[in-house]
Amino acid sequence: MNEKDLALKWKFHITNGDFESAWKINDIIFNLHRQKNLNTIPRHFQIIWNGSSLNNKTVLIRCYHGLGDTIQFIRYLPLVEAVASKTFVWVQPELIKLLETMKTKAVFLPLNNESPPVEYDVDIELMELPYIFRTNINNIPANVPYLHIDAQADDKTNAIKAGIVWKSGDWDKYRSIPYDQIISLSKIKDLDLYILQKGSGLIERTEDFGILSGSEDVYKAARIIKSLDVVISVDTMIPHLAGALGVPVWLLLNSKSDWRWLDKRSDSPWYPTMRIFRQETFGKWDSVINEVKRELSLL
Repeated sequence: MNEKDLALKWKFHITNGDFESAWKINDIIFNLHRQKNLNTIPRHFQIIWNGSSLNNKTVLIRCYHGLGDTIQFIRYLPLVEAVASKTFVWVQPELIKLLETMKTKAVFLPLNNESPPVEYDVDIELMELPYIFRTNINNIPANVPYLHIDAQADDKTNAIKAGIVWKSGDWDKYRSIPYDQIISLSKIKDLDLYILQKGSGLIERTEDFGILSGSEDVYKAARIIKSLDVVISVDTMIPHLAGALGVPVWLLLNSKSDWRWLDKRSDSPWYPTMRIFRQETFGKWDSVINEVKRELSLL
């Protein structure tokens, strides 16, 4: 079986909650990748762990994926610290202040394009940790919050305060909701929308839609999110941040969503405060928007 077929089989198992079968496929894929020259592979495709035990070792955790990935899988840090003698986390610089709010003795180092600035016995990539610890659907480390931060002082109103993000990164347009559909949420009574959107989505925004309140600074954005009643977002970093803070979050997904959200579920085993609203038909967001409106009217 080639790597493409293995990847498809892996996704089938993982999205159906059969993590154990997925890890058996990982065993094969990891062995194949260890025969390759890492210098020829982009960082986010590299397999780092060589199979060595973490017990009583100095461990370096590399964070080679996106900000949302780091926020999701940094939950495994206490499990690493429980067996390692010392732990370094080589992480995106913009996340360090936020991650230092965790209950940890790990040392956070700013990720760059050079070699790691410390000596270590074992190195791993952060997203390898569920596989390393052979996580199953019932023992995902899901105690929230695992990021501990004070809320920004909020406006004293009786309205529901909802953060909103409608556009994901330009690399996956199918995660995004057209602006002319999302603005219909502004018609709901007793609802204040706080715009957490960043990037090109803000160009679409009209001045009468919501309260511009996000921040490019992830730590500041976390304080804003902590002050809200609910966060409503497509698949970006923001729902991970809200979930890790223990804030209620409604994730709006297309019908061909990422593996981590599993299949046919309206909840997430990764984030206890998350609800998932899924497309019924690929590319059609009407049912999602209508369901969100119904649920908002019940708050």
